[in-house]
Amino acid sequence: MADHLLHIDSSIQGERSVSRRLTARAARVWLAAHPDGTITYRDLGADPLPHLDADGGLARMVAPEDHTPAQAASWALTNELIDEVKRADTILLGLPVYNFGAPSTVKAWVDHLVALRLSVDPETREGLLGGRDLIVLAARGGGYAPGTPREGWDHAEQWLPHGISITGLTPRFITAELTLANVNPAMADLKPLAAESLKTAQNAIDALWEADAIAA
Repeated sequence: MADHLLHIDSSIQGERSVSRRLTARAARVWLAAHPDGTITYRDLGADPLPHLDADGGLARMVAPEDHTPAQAASWALTNELIDEVKRADTILLGLPVYNFGAPSTVKAWVDHLVALRLSVDPETREGLLGGRDLIVLAARGGGYAPGTPREGWDHAEQWLPHGISITGLTPRFITAELTLANVNPAMADLKPLAAESLKTAQNAIDALWEADAIAA
């Protein structure tokens, strides 16, 4: 069976998005290493998922045979999203930082992935989505590295491993930061550091599937 990639973007910035450029680069590198592979693409920025609400959100706490129509629709979407993950060997997730956190669309995606019987064993509470490579291509406009004034303010990268851990998925991050240096005059002196961060991220992406490419 051919390898399968799930490629997810979430930025609302379109062609200006750094995270979209990083995920596109990673998808090209993956496909070069897996020329017979297949790809599923989901754009959370252009086609956001519904957040869990009072009408449908309780579907996760009610037996399917007792679902209301709204709960049944929410549960069906959850099934669809979890099936996308289950079909994938590798997942690419573009993760920009908005107001120091993850886009709400990514939070909605994670909320749908956490579902007893589908992604979590109801008896053992073991995650059922493990064994897949979840690579997060993160982009943040400022600098949050150790020793900087805003160290620890990137709550997107801090939150995701915890938010998704119950499903068995473990993300690994490739991050480009200071992405606003080229458009914010107040950050002009940080352009060299921004370029260095981006290049480091690109190099890390290019090395992701070197062993697979050699084997192919």
